[in-house]
Amino acid sequence: MIRYALACDHAHEFEGWFGSSDDYEAQAAAGQIGCPVCGSTAVTKQIMAPMVAGTKRNAPDMTPAAREVMMQALAQVRQHVEENFDYVGEDFADEARAIHAGKSEERGIYGEASLAEVRELAEEGVNIAPLPPASPPTKKAVH
Repeated sequence: MIRYALACDHAHEFEGWFGSSDDYEAQAAAGQIGCPVCGSTAVTKQIMAPMVAGTKRNAPDMTPAAREVMMQALAQVRQHVEENFDYVGEDFADEARAIHAGKSEERGIYGEASLAEVRELAEEGVNIAPLPPASPPTKKAVH
């Protein structure tokens, strides 16, 4: 299940649970998602922070081995994107919109976008995700 933060055109905010992003898109296109406050079906997804269990204050510290496994997995994701997706640099927002609208070839892309551009893309229903950060350079011993 996917939980989305939603808002209607009257700025009422609420949550919705969907089996998949395709389920959300189909229901939204059919006008089946209504605001529980006013009933408006002009509903959009809002920017959401990922759900993270616990906080630094109440979550146990991650072991060094677990942290290393997580960092390796993130590095593999980034490497896969860099090797298989097209880098479009500062044109990311425009190219993502063009792909979404069917005006550009359907393919994986990555690049840079401002926070404002990311918010606009999300409001427009363009599926995007942040790229894991690059690994910091390895420290070298200096004599």
